[in-house]
Amino acid sequence: MVVFDAADIDAESTFWASLLGGHVFEDEAFHVVFDAAGKWRIGVQLAPNHVPPDWPRGNPQQVHLDLHVDDPRTAHAEAIALGARLLRAAPDPESDEGHQVYADPAGHPFCIGWGHPSREALAKFVADQVRPGIRWPDT
Repeated sequence: MVVFDAADIDAESTFWASLLGGHVFEDEAFHVVFDAAGKWRIGVQLAPNHVPPDWPRGNPQQVHLDLHVDDPRTAHAEAIALGARLLRAAPDPESDEGHQVYADPAGHPFCIGWGHPSREALAKFVADQVRPGIRWPDT
């Protein structure tokens, strides 16, 4: 699980819960974000002196999430409406495959990507690269 530091944990946890279609379990200094299926996905920890990362230079050190979607236009509109900022637009947002880089309300970068290979195609690719000729489950 990824835990984000944030000065405003209410805004941060609400943003991620809304983007994932889930909900938040709140504590005074730590929030747990569940997705729509009820799985614990993200933690948000109170950090009153949080400094947002300077993307892409990485100061301070950072981590980011990649979210893969089927409908990038809807995902973009939803992320912006929830408080995300677009950091880098795709060269061609209408292309069959691509990604855009955003920042959440606390400044953590994340990507929304589309048109990527299916889980099955990736599993087959990995299986073929690691152990050619061996059939892996779900390939």
